[in-house]
Amino acid sequence: MSERLQTLLQGAFPDARDVEVVDRTGGGDHFHVTVVSPRFAGLSLVDQHRLVYDALAEPLADGTIHELRITTRGDA
Repeated sequence: MSERLQTLLQGAFPDARDVEVVDRTGGGDHFHVTVVSPRFAGLSLVDQHRLVYDALAEPLADGTIHELRITTRGDA
């Protein structure tokens, strides 16, 4: 599952300097994602996270992701 999330995030943020997906529990449904992208520059934290949620809409909607922690930064 981590690979799928990594692919979705890299597709949504092709200019990202860093995309990291960590399976926090080993169970494949609790993740911490980190995205560092210039796309976030000037955006509020809420808007940055909204973009990440949009990128992961499918696994969030189908219940694949039970819990998601997000770290974003606009520096690149």
